[in-house]
Amino acid sequence: MSGAPETFDVSVRALASGGAGVADLPDGRVVFVPRTLPGERARIRIRKERPRWAAGEMETLLEASPRRVEPPCPVYDQCGGCQLQHVPYEEQLEWKGRFVQDALTRIAGLEDVAAPVVVPSPRQLEYRSRVSFTLRRLRGGRVAAGYHGLGRPAHVVDVEACLLAEPAVAGAWRGLRAAWGKGARLLPPGGQLRLTLRAVGSAVELLVEGGGGAWDPGRLLDAVEGLEAVWHRPEAPRGSPAELVAGTAGAGGGVAFEQVNRDAARALRAHVLDRIERLGTAPGHAVDAYCGVGVYGRALAEAGWSVTGIERDEAAVAAARLDAPAGFTVVPGSVEARLEAALPADLVVVNPPRSGLESAATERLLGRPPAHVVYVSCDPGTLARDIRRLSARYALDDVAAFDMFPQTAHVESVVVLTRRDPAEDGQIQGATA
Repeated sequence: MSGAPETFDVSVRALASGGAGVADLPDGRVVFVPRTLPGERARIRIRKERPRWAAGEMETLLEASPRRVEPPCPVYDQCGGCQLQHVPYEEQLEWKGRFVQDALTRIAGLEDVAAPVVVPSPRQLEYRSRVSFTLRRLRGGRVAAGYHGLGRPAHVVDVEACLLAEPAVAGAWRGLRAAWGKGARLLPPGGQLRLTLRAVGSAVELLVEGGGGAWDPGRLLDAVEGLEAVWHRPEAPRGSPAELVAGTAGAGGGVAFEQVNRDAARALRAHVLDRIERLGTAPGHAVDAYCGVGVYGRALAEAGWSVTGIERDEAAVAAARLDAPAGFTVVPGSVEARLEAALPADLVVVNPPRSGLESAATERLLGRPPAHVVYVSCDPGTLARDIRRLSARYALDDVAAFDMFPQTAHVESVVVLTRRDPAEDGQIQGATA
């Protein structure tokens, strides 16, 4: 494409799983247009082209949907952090259920899958206990600190206040911005830093990633009200663990993964444990893969299961082992490397990152298949891919969805997979749990 970007008038007919509106170009290609709603007409500018699809940006909203709502965020038209603030909340939930249904049908190849009713978040704003910002130092001592731009990932939109952050985290962000000084001189030297604020109880911890050289984190700690710990993971060596450089660490070492929407996470955990109880399986051996700080492993051990937790993050392993109940053993390392030794099992719970299960992990499950797999997923696409990989030995029994991330296109899913009888699918009888 050369010269000025082409413009087209299009009619939006759906929402894609990334939150953009879906429309059709005159040549038959699909075009994705952020910040639009089904039923709207918009004049769009093409910013990226591929043989079968294109990405556009709205130039003029020609016909607005009566369902459109005013986004509460003042930088929503520039910031790429949220995708659905212009969509009524009830409609956000409906579309997220469709995203799950579409992935299970189109990618997993399942038939007659209904869109799950998505359990709403108790709060649609001020729900995030952890937020991460990019800080970029500019010329003249200026600083831009916020999220990457909408359609401009190399650009950082300066965000003074994120409406999704819990009040304590939002207050710490305001205090941090006010305290770091010209050119963010109280932070470590470096052209670009990643700043993560995380609520631990009523306190907040800061993780600074990137940068190096001399700096005084203690001054930062003293200057920001509510901040109780500062961690640093420098640029080199790559993959090095974070170091506590000021204050006192809270649970999980300040860096261990936990669900950011604490209220919605409680509902999700309760659902997972209830589904396991309703399987009717007597407590036996279970594996809690990607166990984090051991939420599921601890609960299962307390219910009488013998549980092997697998976690690669050192801080999470330490937190999971702290006061662990009898019957819960945490093994450090990757799931791909450790799962085979933990099998056979009656039950495996997996809660992988957005990228889903590595192929080696699905191979281990197929080689020594447990009776049930409970899969907690934050990405319908990778969940559906993994279900397809496991479909030779497993049938889908249950699908549920939870809105952990209001105002965004993300949705959390929980599926229960039950091992097939080999006679049902022609598989040769092999090792079983």
